[in-house]
Amino acid sequence: MSFKKPEEVATPIVLTGYEKPFLEKLFLRMVRAREFEEKLYYLFLTTKMPGTMHQATGQEAVAVGVASALNVDDYVTSTHRGHAHCIAKDVPLDVMMAEMYARRNGVCKGMGGSMHLCDFSRGMLGAFGIVGAGIPIATGAALTSVVKGTTQVAVSFFGDGAINEGVFHESLNMAALWKLPVVYVIENNQYALSMPNDLVSAVTDLSSRGCGYGIPGEKADGNNVIAVYAAAKQAVEKARSGGGPTLLECITYRIRGHARFEPAEYRNKAEVEQWEKFDPIKRFKDAALSGGVFSAQELESIEKQVEEEITAAVAFANAGEEVGAEDYLQYIFKTPSESEGGQ
Repeated sequence: MSFKKPEEVATPIVLTGYEKPFLEKLFLRMVRAREFEEKLYYLFLTTKMPGTMHQATGQEAVAVGVASALNVDDYVTSTHRGHAHCIAKDVPLDVMMAEMYARRNGVCKGMGGSMHLCDFSRGMLGAFGIVGAGIPIATGAALTSVVKGTTQVAVSFFGDGAINEGVFHESLNMAALWKLPVVYVIENNQYALSMPNDLVSAVTDLSSRGCGYGIPGEKADGNNVIAVYAAAKQAVEKARSGGGPTLLECITYRIRGHARFEPAEYRNKAEVEQWEKFDPIKRFKDAALSGGVFSAQELESIEKQVEEEITAAVAFANAGEEVGAEDYLQYIFKTPSESEGGQ
């Protein structure tokens, strides 16, 4: 089995050379992503929320590292495990929480839920429940940038399970042919639901999968937010300057199961415990404290801020109106007005 041990992947977290406000933003976004999902997990278990959810516990550094290399108007497509991507793109926690509650004040008016979050005003083009569905959409967004003559870059996040989907290959071929400004990010958490990638992929060096299209592949320690940011920044700058696409593989691990009711019995306890020691938030905190970049009090203050933000987000969601049975009709059909010749 080609399962990667964390110590084989881990790289040192080097904070020198970065401004303190930027490092604070990285930590804040990771903590927001972690604690938002922890709150969701509790609320779903208490049946206060409809539907289901997929947590990205342990993968926060990928979302935050990549998104922090983007401009506000750059595009992102996400997956069914997309809360962290939205948070890293600064979608407000209150409207996200309201969406989880299926409230009309949600970011998608209560129509999307956990797996279909989007916020066009922040370049978040959508999370998608269908595996690999965001790949061609990000490719199309990159084409839009070229056609309109903007400098916007598109990023598509997807898991290792998506690399054998046909749209992955179709999109990479098109992006390479037209040198589109797009970065394809593989969140390699080493399992497609319950299936290790070496049981479904003949080539397990996933970053090499772009070579057939002339697309360079890069690897990053996906539990090191600084390493992810550095790799993403290089790929984004290349795309923005007309250099074409990059395939970036971030090697990480999801600590929880595939979804909230999935016990992940296909993994042994020792494996999970081994990766927990390389938790991206803990590693960042350790590096920040040992390097004297932040004090313990400063980090605790940020964590307290996030706690208060989530409490406020829950209150905002609870105050919203529940969606009605016919709400969806207003987003499908348009009733002609009399001025338009309607009867």
